[in-house]
Amino acid sequence: QVQLVESGGGLVQAGESLRLSCAASGRAFSDFGMAWFRQAPGQEREFVATISASGGSTSYAESVKGRFTISRENAKNTVYLQMDSLKPEDTAVYVCAARHKYILGSYNYWGQGTQVTVSS
Repeated sequence: QVQLVESGGGLVQAGESLRLSCAASGRAFSDFGMAWFRQAPGQEREFVATISASGGSTSYAESVKGRFTISRENAKNTVYLQMDSLKPEDTAVYVCAARHKYILGSYNYWGQGTQVTVSS
């Protein structure tokens, strides 16, 4: 099992920045690819960014590319999401997810989420 706990959400104004953290425990963190998803009220959950187990590969949704940066510190069992130039449409609950590096398809470990609210 992998337990994931997010932190760092809050209320900011448009154009400001936030850094989210996701602390993992339970199994070897460096064996897991990690991702951030988000879900706004009344909308489907959407992919935001992903990073490989080694940290050598990242991918982003088009809506956040150039503004958000995903990174990880395997020594601290933590993945981050640096969010710059935030927009009101970034308002959502942000959730981190984990998937073993040899597993393809859906992520099978999820955190509870942290609320990000961006005011205009």
